[in-house]
Amino acid sequence: MTNRRVQVVTPYKACEFLPSKNMGKRVAVVLAGCGVFDGSEIHEASAVLVHLSREGASVKIFAPNIDQMHVVDHLKGAPTEEKRNVLVESARLARGDIQDLSQLSVKEVDAIIFPGGFGVAKNLCTWAVQSKDCSVNEEVKTVLQAFHSEKKPIGLCCISPVLAAKVFPGCEVTVGHDKDERFPDVPDTAEAISQLGCKHICKNVHETHVDEKNKIVTTCAFMCKAPLHEIFDGIGVMVQDVLKLA
Repeated sequence: MTNRRVQVVTPYKACEFLPSKNMGKRVAVVLAGCGVFDGSEIHEASAVLVHLSREGASVKIFAPNIDQMHVVDHLKGAPTEEKRNVLVESARLARGDIQDLSQLSVKEVDAIIFPGGFGVAKNLCTWAVQSKDCSVNEEVKTVLQAFHSEKKPIGLCCISPVLAAKVFPGCEVTVGHDKDERFPDVPDTAEAISQLGCKHICKNVHETHVDEKNKIVTTCAFMCKAPLHEIFDGIGVMVQDVLKLA
């Protein structure tokens, strides 16, 4: 009987760790509650955290300690009589590891990212009810201005680019296409951004726009009709572009 050797060849070592050039980058992630209709969009928040982890960045999560504008029953799609707190609800997404936004120090991190969701337009600002005439939560505004002053990158996805449009007149952002593909009957977000004196750049779901001057990186995420995996990948490109600027 002939002895035969069988050589097993694996394409990679499962336990091999390749350090990322982004190791050591410190990123703040700001949430606006938990749930697409009244807080942070859960898939977007998760995608941001997964991509940051993959890139080797360290993350601190924050949310303002304020009441939500309202609470939406996500099964019925209608507001309820409940009252909930943005920080407490955001803690669900952060697995409890979260801080009050008032504790965020721009000196301690290299970049900041805001996932989207209606909570951004309802809790972090009043865009949902006032569009371009909205006001931005004072803590959120102060944080954005601090990062801008320190020339540290700001990442925004889905509806959250409206924060930059309101706080930084003349900046460049994208929320996807010029018309809202999902909600054609609502006021045109891109047009409202333009009316604020900012430049809206049309992009597809897998793309970002980088405003080099202001160090603002935006991607449309759920503002475009696209499969979940394409939204996930587009957010990954945004995260990478933010880290490149950090």
